[in-house]
Amino acid sequence: MTNFIPIFPLEIVVYPGEHLNLHIFEERYKQLIAECFKEKKMFGIPPVLKNKIAETGTLVKVTEIVKQYADGKMDVKTEGVSVFRVLEVINSIPAKLYSGAIVKHLPNDEDGISRHTHKIIDGMRQLHRLLNIQKDFNKPDETLKSYDIAHHAALSLEEEYELLCLLREDQRMEYLRRHLQKTIPVVAGIETLKKKIQLNGHFKELKGFDFNFGK
Repeated sequence: MTNFIPIFPLEIVVYPGEHLNLHIFEERYKQLIAECFKEKKMFGIPPVLKNKIAETGTLVKVTEIVKQYADGKMDVKTEGVSVFRVLEVINSIPAKLYSGAIVKHLPNDEDGISRHTHKIIDGMRQLHRLLNIQKDFNKPDETLKSYDIAHHAALSLEEEYELLCLLREDQRMEYLRRHLQKTIPVVAGIETLKKKIQLNGHFKELKGFDFNFGK
């Protein structure tokens, strides 16, 4: 399906099902949020990468205006809904301050099963232990999907976008598996190096070389 939507480009990647809190202060986006909330319309958040609007983005709905300030600024709650591809950006819309885009809504498998799911979640927990991070997802591990954990797997913005462009759950989980397989040894090595540096100058208990070893 193809249609026109208002857009709010940001230097973030939003995933379907993700809850995102925003502080709205620019006039154009105050108008966009107010209209979308009143008319129960959705808007798009295409990521901004290297100062350019990316081709793939996420359709978002406003779930609550938490606070409206005297100057019109707002604190709002939003939720990611689905993935789209930008066909054409419309910079100027009559009587509107914000921009829009003609987009194609993409079919997306969010319910697929990966045989690596448990390994991926175990790997993510291991990464968090190495980084001294505690993360509670408020749901059982066996129900976690790629979109639940992608922001917590130490992906760069560009990597988060690459994952957004994958439209099958098994592909996204495989992407995360390969990323963790590559990242965990690097982080573990840094932690070992930190411990060596911290021990420098301390009295060390080290076992001497056994000259009789192997005789």
